[in-house]
This record gives sequence, structure tokens and C-alpha cells, in this order.
Amino acid sequence: IFLAYGSWRECADTEMMAAGTSLPDPAGDFDRNVPRICGVCGDRATGFHFNAMTCEGCKGFFRRSMKRKAMFTCPFNGDCKITKDNRRHCQACRLKRCVDIGMMKEFILTDEEVQRKREMILKRKEEEALKESLKPKLSEEQQKVIDILLEAHRKTYDPTYSDFTKFRPPVRNNPSNRGAARSSSLLTQDLSSEDSTDLFSSDAFSTFPESVEPQMFSNLVLSEENDESSSMNFDFSHLSMLPHLADLVSYSIQKVIGFAKMIPGFRDLAAEDQIVLLKSSAIEVIMLRSNQSFTLEDMTWTCGSNDFKYRISDVTQAGHSMELLEPLVKFQIGLKKLNLHEEEHVLLMAICILSPGRSTLIPRVTASGSSLIYAKNQQDRMAGTFVLSRNIWCHSAIRFPQSLAGA
Repeated sequence: IFLAYGSWRECADTEMMAAGTSLPDPAGDFDRNVPRICGVCGDRATGFHFNAMTCEGCKGFFRRSMKRKAMFTCPFNGDCKITKDNRRHCQACRLKRCVDIGMMKEFILTDEEVQRKREMILKRKEEEALKESLKPKLSEEQQKVIDILLEAHRKTYDPTYSDFTKFRPPVRNNPSNRGAARSSSLLTQDLSSEDSTDLFSSDAFSTFPESVEPQMFSNLVLSEENDESSSMNFDFSHLSMLPHLADLVSYSIQKVIGFAKMIPGFRDLAAEDQIVLLKSSAIEVIMLRSNQSFTLEDMTWTCGSNDFKYRISDVTQAGHSMELLEPLVKFQIGLKKLNLHEEEHVLLMAICILSPGRSTLIPRVTASGSSLIYAKNQQDRMAGTFVLSRNIWCHSAIRFPQSLAGA
């Protein structure tokens, strides 16, 4: 919109300077549905010229008359009614009408002023052309990577969150004993770790389909009755949201795996390395994915209906302490404030997954070369594309690293 407006103003400036007129009043463009009438002859007006709304014909007539200092005499009674059809019949009354509606000779530019303005416009055009030529542009290969990642994300992320109805339903209790919630945090992490191991096992990963249907994870039963074999005795009444959120996390991990398998070059790695990369990045990618549903106004994750509107208190009812949640919420806030485009969002997820420096990749040699070097090269390509796209879309410095540091 701004570019279109700038082009319109530039054209208007050029026409104005060529004719030696003043700029049209912006108020004249406020409502394009209202017809604009020339105050002199009643013809269609093109804007404000020399301080009055006029047509092009009367604008030119007034400019020529003032420059020539013309003196006209009315051949009739000096009170001719000027219309579109007879405006050429009486120049004296036409000029008088121009003055009566407020046209001023002081608004007429001299030839020298017109020439200076033309030179300024030409110089500005050249500067803008140079600036446009120096703008960063995505290469064909980079654009192709972005397109692939966008398609992968859209195949593995449902913005309607319809699958959430297939999880065990959320059960929200009133906030209660925080000590019990803190004491159960360790248990929650242990359960999540065990569940993640199953999801990322070599057999499960190798048979994971390209398009994953949501599944119920009812085998994860978190009630005291079924925990008789455990030597640890916890009050599970404080973990009312844990079954639902366990289903949500397990479902999200499956979607992350589906996304990762569509990242260019990811499947060229050995299966063991793919599993290692996913294990070390899955939760972080889930954090990035969840930011799309995060709302700054009320600090909630809104995933469809009110049943799936998650507050911080809901997560504490899954056993997580506020000490753990505080940096995660800060991260969500910082990331949301970046106002990332979808293209940048999927690039960040790919960069996060292809991070060999944070994992325990074995430096094995495969058909694609060293696994460490290959993963690093793929990550560097994604990061370069992200930086370039950030400059193109936002014209601002990259703030994602600062956001990570702040979290």
C-alpha cells in the first residue's frame, strides 16, 4: 500500500511540477465516491490547483493568464455564467470566477522553480532505483527451501486444532497446594522422558508415516489406583491436567517428526542421527509451534474452543512449577513480539532441528559425507535464508538470538 501510495505521489509531483501547480489537497482523495466538480466551470475536477478545486482546463487557463498578466474585457454585461461548454466564450468572466473561488497567483511556480523541482524528482527516482537494486533478494534455491518448509508445516500443523477433541479431556481444578505441584514436577519430567523415548525409538521412527493421524495415548494412565507398583506415593489430585497435556505433547512430538522428515536433506542423514537431532530439539520446536496460538493480551494459548484455551495455571496442574514456567513464558512473549512471518517461523523450526552442536551426533561418514558437517551445512543454509528473509520482510536486525538469551 505504501509503495503504491508513493508511486501515486511521485506521479502527482511530476505532473504538478511540469505544469507549475500546487499539490492536490489530500482531502480531495478522502472519499473517491464523491464526485469532484470544478469551481469555475462545473467540469470534472482533478484536484486542488492554486488553492481551489478545478479541472485541468481552468488550471491551465489561470496559469497562462497570470504569467502573461493578461487583461480581459467582457463583451457582454460582465456577469457571464461559466460552464463547461461556454468557458471559452468569455475569458474575463472566467478569470474573475477563478479569483472568486480562491485561486491565487502566488501559488504559481516560476520556470526556474519548476526546473529545480524536476531535477529533485529525477534525483529521488535515481536514488530509489539504486536502493531497490541493492535490496537483498532470495535466490531460487532459497525460495524453494522456504516453499518446501511451508508445505511441510501446513501438512503437520492444523490451525483449527480439531484433533484436540480426541485427547483425554482437560480437567481443571481450582489452584491448590503449590508444594504438591512442585514435588510432582520431577515425576512429570520422568514420565515425559519415558514417553519421548518410546516415540523416538528407532523402530517407531522408521515406521512413522508421512501423514500422521492423531492418536489417543490412553496407555499413559496417571492415577493412584494404577500406580500400586510404584514405591513413590504422590497426590495425583494436583495433576488433573497431566493426562490431557501428556496427550497434547505426544501428539505434538509426532507432528514435529513429520515436519522434520520433510526438511530438505534431513532424511539423507543416518536414521540414528535423525533420532538424536529430534530428541534434542523436539521440545524446543514444540515451543516454537505453540507460539502461533499464544496471545499477548491474556498470556494464554488459544487452540480453538474455550476448553482448549490454556493458561499458565493449567500447566501447573500438570505438575510443572512456576520456576520452570517463568522462562518459558518469557520466551513466548519475546518471540511473539517479533511478529514473525510464517516463512520465518518454519525456517526457525528447521534451524532448531538441524543443530548438531547441541546434540550427541556421532561423527559417522555416510553417503552424504560426515554427519556432523552435513547437518551443520544444512543448518547454515537455513540460517542464511532466515537472515535474508528477515531483512527483506522486516528491514530490521535479527532479534531472535536476543529473545533466546532473554528467555
